[in-house]
Amino acid sequence: MKKFAPVLLVLGALLVVFLMDMFKAQPTKAEVPEAALAVKTQILNRTEVTLSVDSQGTVRPRTRTTLISEVSGTVLEVSDQFIVGGTFKQGDILMRLDPVDYEVALQRAKAQLISRNALLELEKARAIQAKKEWEMTGRPESEAPTLALREPYLAEAEANILQAQAEVKQARTKLQRATIRAPYAGMVSVKSVDVGQYVTTGSRLGETFAIDFVEVRLPLTAKDLFQMDQRSFQTMDASNKVVLSGSVNGRSADWSAAIVRSEGVVNELNRSQYLVARVSDPYGLSQPLLTSAPPLLVGTFVTAKLPGKTLKGVFKVPRSALLQGSRVALVDEMQKLQISTVKVVFNDEGYYYISEGLKDGVEVIVSALGTPIEGLKVEVKNSLSKRSSE
Repeated sequence: MKKFAPVLLVLGALLVVFLMDMFKAQPTKAEVPEAALAVKTQILNRTEVTLSVDSQGTVRPRTRTTLISEVSGTVLEVSDQFIVGGTFKQGDILMRLDPVDYEVALQRAKAQLISRNALLELEKARAIQAKKEWEMTGRPESEAPTLALREPYLAEAEANILQAQAEVKQARTKLQRATIRAPYAGMVSVKSVDVGQYVTTGSRLGETFAIDFVEVRLPLTAKDLFQMDQRSFQTMDASNKVVLSGSVNGRSADWSAAIVRSEGVVNELNRSQYLVARVSDPYGLSQPLLTSAPPLLVGTFVTAKLPGKTLKGVFKVPRSALLQGSRVALVDEMQKLQISTVKVVFNDEGYYYISEGLKDGVEVIVSALGTPIEGLKVEVKNSLSKRSSE
């Protein structure tokens, strides 16, 4: 027995260790929380979106005219409004040239006309006398030579009358042109002559431009045209209102304009098409007390926001929400990430407009995602006002 005592002692120790291991208290295991991705979301619903198109242009007068003298003479009088920046109405006298030579020419033409009228009456009397003399021959008038009845002389006298009348008309026209009148309501941009200066036919007197209304050419790209309703683009009329925005003396201002026409051609340089916006009475001269906007000066650079077509039943999704391959990440009821393929009908600088692939009330992830994994646990980190439809 003594020789087996060490072995039994070892076996007993092993048994005690085994029993102690079996009946010892198990340690409490801490639960490992499931990792969640922090995201920002937005709840979306179908809506109606009216697109808009931004364009720009420079204010131009509808008409710009270089005044050219049609007669020669010394400048006797210049209107007080014929200065750079001066305004005038249609028909106002801008300048008078010395009319003496043209008054004399008109008087001579009238005298010539009176003389020709007298010669015509004399020739008519001679023709009547010649006709009576022929009747005394007893032969029919149809056999009379034209010279015997003085018909060529009578025709010549009538032609001289027409020539004299034309000369009177020409002399009167030249006399009228010695007074330069405004062809329209406008403003002077260049003054080239003044009192005492002698001008000849063809001399440049100055430059004016019309101010009854001004126009702005607004370029549109192919994408801009896609945003606009095609029917309204083809039938532009004065009912198409647009607001022009610009700066006057360092202050922002707006002016109401109307789209009056499309130029109907594609510019070969920039491949754009142009709409023309018109602003009536840009300088506020006709009703100065009724306008609050500052004058819209010719040459001002303005921007315009044109109304586009309406997209109905679309989701307005921020650009940050769209994933590669026209997909968006959603948050389901279990706060897990889901991926949905959508159809984008249009996009601009801020949003994608989606027609298919989403349902009303859907919660879309709008924050940046690295590699979106479907079924990944997410944690919404919006502010109190974010989890509502914007």
